[in-house]
Amino acid sequence: MQKPMSVEALENFGRVRLSKSFFMRDFLYSDISQIYGIPNVPDDPALAIEAGKRLCQDLLEPIQNHFGRIAIRSAYRSKRVNEEGNKKGHNCASNEKNAAAHIWDLRDKDGCMGATACIVVPWFHDRYKQPGDWQKLAWWVHDHLPYSKMYFFPRLWAFNLQWHERPKKQIDSYAEPKVRLTKPGMKNHEGSHAHEYVGLPAFDPSLCTPEAVLPYPGAGAEAVGASAE
Repeated sequence: MQKPMSVEALENFGRVRLSKSFFMRDFLYSDISQIYGIPNVPDDPALAIEAGKRLCQDLLEPIQNHFGRIAIRSAYRSKRVNEEGNKKGHNCASNEKNAAAHIWDLRDKDGCMGATACIVVPWFHDRYKQPGDWQKLAWWVHDHLPYSKMYFFPRLWAFNLQWHERPKKQIDSYAEPKVRLTKPGMKNHEGSHAHEYVGLPAFDPSLCTPEAVLPYPGAGAEAVGASAE
């Protein structure tokens, strides 16, 4: 699949359906791209699509199915966009660190695929606004979904959520308390943390099945002409 190099090709690429609710276009907006005039377009569209499907089907759809509509704050970044964000100090890690994270179409140094989106869960933010409340949502995701990394922020309890071929299961935060909540090897990593998220929706495995996260049969999961130009 070639890099989209025309309006028509980019429109077609944006129509690629990643999961039941999400299309590629949902993840292409970038403030950095808008301000500095750098197209936020992948060099390897096929890899971006494959990583994006896993992020949407394994993580985003299950969260949305349990909590209601989620909002995408930031997601895919091209190498050029991320590099500019890093250079200008816009809270972007280096391209090497963001490979298989915000840069969906770049494998990491180990050759692994991954994808990150920064999301807000309005249902949660509307109900839990006390200092440290972000940990409730963090533990809920940790106990139930195959994430790799989460990084929480103070505003709106937005958080970076990563899917990765080799998940690390690590949670960090810029929100108070600014801690590494867990990672493999820490005493709190294993077992149930249900006491930490009393009041959140009960986990329902049926909301994570293919029927719950994939388009309806015949709905057209792939865009026609997405490989144009």
